[in-house]
Amino acid sequence: MRDWSTDSHYSTKDQAHGLRQMFAAKSLYFVPLVSNPQVIYGGIVLERLCAAFAALGLKTLVFDDGERARIPTELSFFDLHEGIEHLSDHVKYMPARDLPLKFADEKGDSGELLDLLTTAANQVDVVILHASAIALIRLLARRAKGYNLRPLVFTDDSSGGITQAYTSIKQMAKRASWLNHDLLICAENNPKRSHQIATRLAQFAENFLHAAQHNYLQVSPLESATQEPDDHFMILAADLLSCAWKNQLMQNANTVGMAHMAALPARRTPVFN
Repeated sequence: MRDWSTDSHYSTKDQAHGLRQMFAAKSLYFVPLVSNPQVIYGGIVLERLCAAFAALGLKTLVFDDGERARIPTELSFFDLHEGIEHLSDHVKYMPARDLPLKFADEKGDSGELLDLLTTAANQVDVVILHASAIALIRLLARRAKGYNLRPLVFTDDSSGGITQAYTSIKQMAKRASWLNHDLLICAENNPKRSHQIATRLAQFAENFLHAAQHNYLQVSPLESATQEPDDHFMILAADLLSCAWKNQLMQNANTVGMAHMAALPARRTPVFN
């Protein structure tokens, strides 16, 4: 388990070089973010991720199937593009509560929705799939088979949030054999408390599920939406991309604008509000 609050040997330049090679291919990257209905800071997590991806010169679509997300418009069921909202030059948003379930086939698989999203969102580089562990399994279990998929789990420092985080880790391990994840802790600046929470979750995952928590990072819920992501969060964002599931874009879709990708730890002002 890496604690990035004290890690100094990780090279941001190496990460940037690796990302340039990754995004040279014509693919859309799907980053799974496990929702946590016991935590009110889901919007902050999404803001931080979008800001970090924007700092890398990448455009992001937030596909929001979280418990607090809005119901998608009726037109979304016929044309997903109609449900995509433009928030800024680097961020688009799609309210999608219960949408994966609506697209589930007779075996409960919603993977077809990812192909439809790839077509509808071909102007972006990254799709954040913000959904429950069960919904993410519906979407990705078959498509990401054989991938080194590493969903991002988040919690605060409350017992309810921690319990829900562990429940999600358990569901992913038991139902999809996803045994790797990263952890984000939304709490005020208390490194000792955050370390205790991360250690506790890591031990539960390893002892009872044989699952591995690779890294954890603390973010403050009091941060301004305009605050730039720090180096540690930029590294987390790069790491999430390296483990994301990717879907090949259609030939007429735009490739990723690598000319605009800045080397880590470049910044842009966060744009997800």
